[in-house]
Amino acid sequence: MGAMPPRLRRLRRTEALRALVRETDLAPRHLVAPLFVKEGIGEPAPIASMPGHAQHTLESVRKEAREIAERGVLAFLVFGIPARKDPRGSEAWNDDGIAQAALRALRDELGGDAVLIADLCLCEYTDHGHCGVFDEGDRDAPANDPTVELYRRIAVSQAGAGADLVAPSGMMDGQVAAIREALDDGGHAGTGILAYAAKYASSFYGPFRDAAEGAPSFGDRRAHQMDPANADEALREIRLDIEEGADAVMVKPALAYLDVIGRAREEVDVPLAAYNVSGEYAMVKAAAERGWLDERQATLEVLTAIRRAGADLIVTYHAREAADWLR
Repeated sequence: MGAMPPRLRRLRRTEALRALVRETDLAPRHLVAPLFVKEGIGEPAPIASMPGHAQHTLESVRKEAREIAERGVLAFLVFGIPARKDPRGSEAWNDDGIAQAALRALRDELGGDAVLIADLCLCEYTDHGHCGVFDEGDRDAPANDPTVELYRRIAVSQAGAGADLVAPSGMMDGQVAAIREALDDGGHAGTGILAYAAKYASSFYGPFRDAAEGAPSFGDRRAHQMDPANADEALREIRLDIEEGADAVMVKPALAYLDVIGRAREEVDVPLAAYNVSGEYAMVKAAAERGWLDERQATLEVLTAIRRAGADLIVTYHAREAADWLR
């Protein structure tokens, strides 16, 4: 009698058996919840393209963060939307600016039980909506080194306001090394850097630009964000950021770049984050609202796929709901 073929279904018969041999775990502690805080509004302003999310006041962001933290989510990514914008985005390094005020409010609300991550960029703060400043007469791409100098100032201000991690997202060359030096020189050697190391020029950012009011008023961001066709380049970017002092690195977006997440996991030994971005969130929401798929099942499948690809942390707009479902 020949050998019996494998009977892999034996370990799938019950939920207890499936859980026993499950290879990838997903828990609220793996999730990072983004929060938008807007200066000058009296009550939360719902974001139409991101159902379930709002631009918050300083008071409402406290309540939102507390409720999310009670569900087991440990980390928050903070975006500030100022009332005043200018070509240099000077509100970004205002020690009394909206992002800094939000960081202090969240620290007061959550104490040391939460990790506060400050998005470090200029697109929410400049009147042109780009991630950096421009040389006079040049509107093709932000000027790298002058922009990096401003990132240094932003990092020190955010660290002073209580950020555990600053997250530079502008994809400027040398930004991590410059920020690390500025933090150390400014007395913030304990503040870490979560680098948006491989951030692609993606079509999936549309709803975020509504939320953060940071859409470019001219041109696009292809001159500094990565070409979606490139994966080897992403690994070079990631290695460079680690060499420059990044404590953790991020791939953004997540779903269309699971291969990049997987390759990064094989090559690097620092914590790896992935950003399940606004467009990915909006697609699931829209399909669920139309009854085309089950939101809970689809969301947990998406987040598990990102974890399976190798991400230690997932920034996701589904953090609150997913944490409820996982509990």
